[in-house]
Amino acid sequence: MNLDRFDLQILEVLQAEGRISNQDLADRIGLSPSPCLRRVKALEEAGYIVGYRTILDAKKLGLSLMALIHISMDQHTPERFAHFEAEIAQVPQVLECLLITGQSADYQLKVVVPDMDGFHHLLLNRITRIEGVTGVHSSFILRRVVDKTSLPVA
Repeated sequence: MNLDRFDLQILEVLQAEGRISNQDLADRIGLSPSPCLRRVKALEEAGYIVGYRTILDAKKLGLSLMALIHISMDQHTPERFAHFEAEIAQVPQVLECLLITGQSADYQLKVVVPDMDGFHHLLLNRITRIEGVTGVHSSFILRRVVDKTSLPVA
């Protein structure tokens, strides 16, 4: 699928306003509603749009501590990585898990918890108990300087 300026505009607007009506989206990008809806459906079917989400305020939900955790594994085998990834995917406090290079760690996790006690519990009772985890290094997020989910499409 070759993306034209209308497709790129649709992607840009939907990233910022996922709940916009088709009529408003069509008006915004200069198309009539039917072709606009067809384009959105085509972008979804082609995999450019993979889902729609609501972003919640963590602090209002009592989740005021966010941390980055670097994880080192004992073995670098596909089986060990697959086991870790399956286990960590079941931990609701983990917002992001990245397999990384260039560090002494194998994974970087972004986690959110209510407080330091919650972090302590998560670390000692869940993360370090996953088979193969041999090293953990934590950093606490003081402030989000840039915090966006939209990708540059233009």
